Amino acid sequence: MYQRILVATDGSTLSKKAVVSAIDLAVLTGAELIALKVIPRYPQSYFEGGLALQAAEVSRVEKQWAEDGQAIVDAVQKAALAKGVKCKALTVKSDLVSEAVIAAAKKHKCDLIVMASHGRRGIKRLLLGSETQQVLTHSHVPVLVLR
Repeated sequence: MYQRILVATDGSTLSKKAVVSAIDLAVLTGAELIALKVIPRYPQSYFEGGLALQAAEVSRVEKQWAEDGQAIVDAVQKAALAKGVKCKALTVKSDLVSEAVIAAAKKHKCDLIVMASHGRRGIKRLLLGSETQQVLTHSHVPVLVLR
């Protein structure tokens, strides 16, 4: 059924549930798992919400985010391997989470994307946006959304 499943995670409690479901689905279908964490770049201007920091400090912050992101996908890989599922742990640096998820699914020839959704409605959704909604809207790969 599925050969390669991409699971996008941010390490949150909700995304951990999606990871568990993705691993279970990979076990059932014999699929390989691609665990992906999209790491943002540090905002460089006041209008992007960032504080004015020196270049060295920005590099230190981004390095820490990259290490934290790698730890998240390494934990997914370890959990998958414990259940006999082959898994690649990937991080991608991008400010456009949905585009990075879709690009990774295409690059790694995934036939399913698994993601969590917070299920925000109304003004919260309008203000905060929804990366999951963007993936659903723009992906040519089927998307399984878990809440």
